[in-house]
Amino acid sequence: MKKGFLLLLLLSLGSLAVFSQAYPYVVGDKYVNKQPASKALINSRTARVLTSAKEKWVALKPGAASRLDSNAAAPDLTFKIKAPVAGTYELSTYAMPTNPATDIMKDEKGNPVTTYIKLQVGDQRPTKRILYDAFRRGNQVTGKFELNGREQTVKVWLPEGVQLGHLEWKNYNDPAVPAAAKNYVPKIIPPAGHPRIWVNKQSLSLVQSRLTIGENRQAWEKVTAAATMPFHFEFDINKEIFYREDVEKAAETKAFYYLMTKDEKVGREAVKLMVDYFSVLEFGNVTYGDITREIGRAIYTGSLVYDWCFDLLSKDDKQQLYSHMLKLAREMEIGWPPFMDSIVNGHGNEAQVSRDLLSMSLALYDENPELYKYTSYTILEQLVPMRKFEYESPRHNQGVDYGAYRLGWEMHAVWLYYRMTGFPVFDDNIKQLPYFWLYMRLPDGYMLRDGDMFNVKNVNGKRPYWKQPQTMLLCASYANDPILKGEFEREGGLPDNPVLFLLVNDPALKADHNLNSLPLTKNFGHVLGGLVTRTGWDNTPDSKDVIAEIKGGGYHFANHQHSDAGALQIFHHGMQVGDIGLYLSYGSPYDYNFNKRSISHSMMLAKDPDEKWLFRAKDNDGGTRFNQRFPMSPAETTTDPWFDNGQVLSADFGPSAQKPAFSYFKADLTGAYTAKMTNYTRGYCFLNLGRQDVPAAIILTDDMTTAKADFKKYWQINTIQPPVKNGDQLVLSNELNGHVGKTYVNMLIPAAANRTMEILSGKAANSNFDEQFDIKSDKAEANAHRIMISPSAANQHDRFLTVFQMTEGDAAPLPIRFREYPSYYLVGLADQLVCMSTGSELVNTAIDLDIQANTKVTLTGLKPGFWTVKGPDGKSRNFDIRQGKNTLYFEGVAGKYSIMPGRAY
Repeated sequence: MKKGFLLLLLLSLGSLAVFSQAYPYVVGDKYVNKQPASKALINSRTARVLTSAKEKWVALKPGAASRLDSNAAAPDLTFKIKAPVAGTYELSTYAMPTNPATDIMKDEKGNPVTTYIKLQVGDQRPTKRILYDAFRRGNQVTGKFELNGREQTVKVWLPEGVQLGHLEWKNYNDPAVPAAAKNYVPKIIPPAGHPRIWVNKQSLSLVQSRLTIGENRQAWEKVTAAATMPFHFEFDINKEIFYREDVEKAAETKAFYYLMTKDEKVGREAVKLMVDYFSVLEFGNVTYGDITREIGRAIYTGSLVYDWCFDLLSKDDKQQLYSHMLKLAREMEIGWPPFMDSIVNGHGNEAQVSRDLLSMSLALYDENPELYKYTSYTILEQLVPMRKFEYESPRHNQGVDYGAYRLGWEMHAVWLYYRMTGFPVFDDNIKQLPYFWLYMRLPDGYMLRDGDMFNVKNVNGKRPYWKQPQTMLLCASYANDPILKGEFEREGGLPDNPVLFLLVNDPALKADHNLNSLPLTKNFGHVLGGLVTRTGWDNTPDSKDVIAEIKGGGYHFANHQHSDAGALQIFHHGMQVGDIGLYLSYGSPYDYNFNKRSISHSMMLAKDPDEKWLFRAKDNDGGTRFNQRFPMSPAETTTDPWFDNGQVLSADFGPSAQKPAFSYFKADLTGAYTAKMTNYTRGYCFLNLGRQDVPAAIILTDDMTTAKADFKKYWQINTIQPPVKNGDQLVLSNELNGHVGKTYVNMLIPAAANRTMEILSGKAANSNFDEQFDIKSDKAEANAHRIMISPSAANQHDRFLTVFQMTEGDAAPLPIRFREYPSYYLVGLADQLVCMSTGSELVNTAIDLDIQANTKVTLTGLKPGFWTVKGPDGKSRNFDIRQGKNTLYFEGVAGKYSIMPGRAY
């Protein structure tokens, strides 16, 4: 048998022309054959020709009913086609409603209607395909068909309400294979024999030994009950069916049970079920709902059955499974070979390669090693090095929701290679990435906003508990991390997927639900800069914790990442300051001109009236560059200025690493904007005050210089509840579970006399400077508030200094002590005194302090090197200020202090 496979491999013209030879390439010149419907053989009893100014059409006669569901009915149209050579061809149809006034066909309730056509090519099985829908209207790519190079008939059965203009045949060629992939020799290859997917011969016994231990027992009992129960799958080989998840789950469960027990009866049931299912499975030309995910799941299930039940497969079983999996692979978004999309970002970074095609290539490696060559090239040579670079910052550039979803599929690749080889191929920094979601968690069960959030579905008017348990299971088990396992359990476990649970869960790893061992501040580094700062880990609705985030610096990776460099978020009994965009549909005018844009975030805007935008974004919101092009490699990321999202200048917290009193961050965000921005830095210092009445405060600095003075600057924050003006002060508020939190906002620079303020509320807040959006949603963000403050005079250079105090209920904010110096500000609150640099330059001058009582002193933005603190006792202490931290902290008694650059001897 192996010799036969080798011979076929040598004779193959491409990666698919192996084993079955079912899908040869079409060679030669591009072939296009347009066939007008009016030229076909028309069934005069059922169809008629209609004439318009542009072309002739064929439709059902009045009173003639559609017979798409009848196997015996004569066709309405019969075409003849003779392809130049045998091979794969792509068929398209052009149609329109018979009522020329109709644009989108709708039912009686006004919902768009999808109409189908039935086709039969030669003696192939009849198939239904979309002829007209609300997405592509009458221009439909009907699908790929095998033509034999001889004259064949194409029979057509028409639907009611639509007229057919023509068919168009084109030759189909598979995606081009990059030269590097063609010549690629994998450094890691699958082991000999089966199984290879999720387990090899060595790790199989490990999974078997855990089946009845601890929490695994209940999952194993569930698998046993399902696997040993007969599954009745009734089908007609002459009728295609759409995907059925219940069939796939039954086949997977039975195959796993056979792998664990060698119960041949159950194993043969799995094989028969999969072969029968593939024999009638047809996705047609459905594109809505990201159907590639369902296509991929069918491939994955077939791969599991092929690999786990390999010794039960007949030659015909292997042939059937092989050919159907390859056929399905060609229908995925990424195509086959898998180079129609990128594995680095977008849908290609989901299950398509990392689970589905990788599993297929492992299962079929002996039959066609080229399948594995291409999948391993994309994973090992493109994905792995990119993630090693990106995950230096332990957060995901696609945000909370898409980041967790896509990481879950990457973790399939992580596990499949690890179990196949016994060693990791992804960098170990992937083990720290899941902590991003722990830090973003809020007491209301939801998350700080980051990227497009598709989990925003209110239940009984409330946010649900955010969860991605499959991702957390794979991460916790791979890292052998009890804290991550605790998060997996809090998210409800994985009761609906006991097979995956049993494959990876170690019952000896006990979950740790106590998060108090984690530091309260998380620094995300330089690739995706930012800090999340917390006052505690009480993630319950009655929590009094304050959670805040500042972000900025690093790189922009597009897709679901937002234009939010410098954005601020504050949570205290609900969102106080943050993001008010909603992810309603990808790429809509609202999505590209508000949701993903800076205008929906709490950050600085600078309006250049002549600024132009790309990627279907037409409105000028004054924010950072809008990007929908992602980098493909670390080198491209760091060298192409298009991906520049600013630079992290400083990040530090202390003096306790576990419960820091201060958390400091500063970023140069100039690069995130276009040339309208000459220089812009944002500084942030979060103070954990340790008080019941005022638990935390934030000092925020902005130093901005634009290319022209008439580029108006907007200091903007967004909030959920109506803000209250209290003199020169703003009061924000929110409530959770009966507890009220307030945020007092005091802008110290510019002074009240030197600034203007505009508040847009409700529907008016869903706007940029060019367009108002009508948002239909029950989310609070749809009726939020935008606060915009601008300097009264037009200047190229402006500075902003703002203090936020988060208070409990009706507690009064603390008095603010403030002094301004040329290179720094001094801001005092209660027993805290903070020095913040005024601009982009580091402080390198002496700082004199006159402290009236015991005070915690935090000096930020200092130039690196030794500094000396001379206190009222006349003694001097030396401090080594580190590059990238730029902070000095000490606790002083009443008296005068002199802080100077240099070392005292």
